[in-house]
Amino acid sequence: MADFLTVGEIMLRLRAPGHERVLQSPTFEASFGGGEANVAVALSNYGLNAGFITALPDNDVGDAAVSELLSFGVDISHIRRSGSRIGIYFLETGANQRPSKVLYDRTNSSFAETAVGDFDWNMIFTGAKWLHITGITPALSESTAALSLDAVRSAKDRGLTISCDFNYRGKLWKYGKSAPEVMTELVRYVDIGIANEEDCQKSLGISADVNIESGDLNIEKYQALSQKMMDVFPNLSIMAITLRESHSADHNGWSACLRDKNGFYTSQRYEMTDIIDRVGGGDSFASALIYALDSYDDIQQSLEFAVAASCLKHSISGDFNRVSVSEVQNLMGGDASGRVQR
Repeated sequence: MADFLTVGEIMLRLRAPGHERVLQSPTFEASFGGGEANVAVALSNYGLNAGFITALPDNDVGDAAVSELLSFGVDISHIRRSGSRIGIYFLETGANQRPSKVLYDRTNSSFAETAVGDFDWNMIFTGAKWLHITGITPALSESTAALSLDAVRSAKDRGLTISCDFNYRGKLWKYGKSAPEVMTELVRYVDIGIANEEDCQKSLGISADVNIESGDLNIEKYQALSQKMMDVFPNLSIMAITLRESHSADHNGWSACLRDKNGFYTSQRYEMTDIIDRVGGGDSFASALIYALDSYDDIQQSLEFAVAASCLKHSISGDFNRVSVSEVQNLMGGDASGRVQR
C-alpha cells in the first residue's frame, strides 16, 4: 500500500516537434502526463512510496501508460481498467512572444466516466497518510466532481493529510457548473492549498486586486490574497502560491510565497531563460512541497525546496520532473551555474 496517493487522469501527450505548430510536420512526440500523475511520479522519484488512482482502458495504450508509471516505481494497484479510451492532449510549445497552446481531447475518457462507488476508499486509504488532488478532476465531468468530493471526505474521515492544487482549466468546465460552485465545497476538506494567482480567482472567486495578466508582482497583494484564502477557508493550515513573471514564452521569473498559521514566507527568485518545457511546472512545485513538508521541519526550507525543484522542471522536456533530491538541494544551496559535472 502507498503512503502518498494522488487521484486523477493520466493522458497521452502528443507534442509537436520542437517549436513547430501542431501538424506543421506530420508527426507528434508521444509521452504521458497529467497533473496528478506528474505528482505521483515526482514523489516516487524522491523516494516516497507513492500511488496513483485512475481509470484506463484495457488496451495497448492503457498498458503503455501503466508501464510508464511502473518504470518510476509508482504503485498502480488502484488503477481501474474500464472504459474505451485514454484522454489525450496536444501541445504546441511556444517561443518568444508566441505562447504555448494546449488542446484537450478527453471527453468520455475512461477516467472522465468514473463515478462515486467505483473506488473502495476504505481499502485504498488503509495505511495511507496523504491524498493529493487537483481542480482538474472536478472539471472533467459531473461524475468526477462527485468522485473528488467523495474522495476528500473519505480521506478526511480517515485522518489523511489532504493537499489540493486548485488548477483552473477554463477549457474543461463545460458540464453546466462553474468552478467556484464545485471547488468551494471541495476545498473545505483540504489542509494544504496550492495555487497560482489565477487559480484563487477563477477556481474559488477569491481575489485581492491581483492583475493576473500583467506579469508584474506586488508581494503585498499576494500576502493579502493568502490571508484572505485562509480567512475564507479556516481549515487550511498552509496556503502556497506560485509566482510567475512571464516576460515571454522562453523567459520567466519564478518564485513562490506561503502562509501558515505562524506567518508569511517568500522564496528565493529564479530567472529562467531559454525554458525547455513549462508544462508540469505547477505539479513539480506541488510534489516537491509535499515531499519537503514531510521531510523538513523548517517551513522556509520546504518552500525553497519546492521552488528550486519546479525551477529545474522548466529545463526538462515532458510532463514529469526527472530530478533527484540531491539536484534540488544543490540548486537550493546556490549551485545555479549550470557547469558541466565531471
